Amino acid sequence: MYKILVIEDDVMMSDMLSMYMSEEGYEIQQAASGAQGLKLLEQFLPDVVLLDLMLPDWYGTELCQRIRQHSPVPIMIISMKSEVSERVRALRAGADDYLCKPFSMHEMSARVEALIRRAKLAVATSGGLNHQAEDDHSEASIQLDLERRRLLVRGTLVETTFSEFELMKLFLTYPGKVYSREELINAIRGFDSFVTDRAVDVHIVNLRRKVEKNPKEPHYIRTVWGVGYKYVTEVESPN
Repeated sequence: MYKILVIEDDVMMSDMLSMYMSEEGYEIQQAASGAQGLKLLEQFLPDVVLLDLMLPDWYGTELCQRIRQHSPVPIMIISMKSEVSERVRALRAGADDYLCKPFSMHEMSARVEALIRRAKLAVATSGGLNHQAEDDHSEASIQLDLERRRLLVRGTLVETTFSEFELMKLFLTYPGKVYSREELINAIRGFDSFVTDRAVDVHIVNLRRKVEKNPKEPHYIRTVWGVGYKYVTEVESPN
């Protein structure tokens, strides 16, 4: 049975989410504050976190960053805020998905299933492999430990979201392959997702900040104008 942690101070909303997902077969724990949510995160070890932006003791994006420092668990933001700026801020803080209130429970369930499916598939297929890219100085630059789901950049451990890690795994497995945004969406979410092209672009921006020496002139993660993105390991002049 998969487990969901609901961090939501609106009792009616929290109970509604919990009842619906319980009927879908999930084990649920509820937290009415960020502090309680962090405590349950360690004790409950959820497969997905549903996180409200407006909490009495934490703002959701700050709590999202705090969670991401300690756990790769997929995080779905649920919020009344529908502005693009809020979505972008949440994704940059480490969220993997964003759902605006009011929303369809059926849609939320589908998104949760997609997040869990991708997370479990990544663990099942890891096989302890370690993909490595080398920079133009022939030193170990980017290492992806699939078994432990860790990204090391020039010897330093770098925190990633679930989606960022999945993108890096795809890039490093097939270097040089050009991916459309649609292909990247399918890779990190599954075919029943509702993610936009903009979400992929934000993940790419975040990854460049984490792996590139100069994110404004990326060496590894290149834009292929009119198509999407590719990952290169050979020495090429930046776009």
